[in-house]
Amino acid sequence: MTHAPSELLDPELDGDRSTPDAEADALLVGAVDLHQHPGPSPFPRRMSLLDAARDASDAGFEVIVAKSHHHSMVTDILALGPAGLDDLPVEVRGGIALNQSVGGLNPYAVELALRMGGRIVWFPTLSSAAHIDHHRGHDTGFPTPVVELRQNEVLSILGDDGEVLPEVHDILSIIAAEQAILTCGHLGVEETTKLIAAARGAGIERILVNHPCFVVGASVEQAAEWSRQGAHIEHCLVMYFGRPERRRELDELLAFIKAVGPERTVLSSDSGQRNNPLPVTLFRRGARGLLDAGLPEADIRRMLGANASGLVNR
Repeated sequence: MTHAPSELLDPELDGDRSTPDAEADALLVGAVDLHQHPGPSPFPRRMSLLDAARDASDAGFEVIVAKSHHHSMVTDILALGPAGLDDLPVEVRGGIALNQSVGGLNPYAVELALRMGGRIVWFPTLSSAAHIDHHRGHDTGFPTPVVELRQNEVLSILGDDGEVLPEVHDILSIIAAEQAILTCGHLGVEETTKLIAAARGAGIERILVNHPCFVVGASVEQAAEWSRQGAHIEHCLVMYFGRPERRRELDELLAFIKAVGPERTVLSSDSGQRNNPLPVTLFRRGARGLLDAGLPEADIRRMLGANASGLVNR
């Protein structure tokens, strides 16, 4: 396995990258990470978009998706094509998160991002009621901006009558037409449930629930129900293989996998933040951890790559 540039690797965060593990490394060939956070960003990041792509390419990844909570990274990706992205074997895709900095539930911004090559729409993250409630009054480890920005205000996909808003239906029609991936962002359980129903009604087949046990607040049983309705359930490796003081129990992840099934589970890194291990480090640790837990190699490959590949590729 070729390692990341030395200036990227942090001995405290990525030290095990120097330890040979051919079995885990083999499972990264063809991997797909639908949830990376490279720079540029108002949040502090460890890696640039080009650094992230080079590291993933060296490990044999098929696709990475660059996510910003604040802006569409589709144009960043297009601008970096001639600067080196186009020369790498890994495919780099982007999308748009529907927070206030892009106009919120803005079908015009969605249309532009997807028709310029974006593949994912994240419904409100920083601006969801669940996110704001979760981060109010206690340390969650979530980054803070290094530039001065206004406080996020709650964006709901529901009107006062509890029904999905007209502008959301407009956005859903664009996602369906572009065969893009709808993700439920940081919406809580009620909004996620209603969004999935509306998405299915709009003919959207690529639906992803982000990290159900972080911010979203979903139980194992709820995640399994969403999977039966056609959604894939994403879990973020940074939560289970990141910094020791922030790690959740692996048994939690294994319980979700058992209930939902490997065929509906997607593993992503959700990393790139200054104080977290690099995405490839987390995929490598995830592969090793799941092997040690007794999961079959075929299931691990499916969750690290094949399922996400089926979503992101037309």
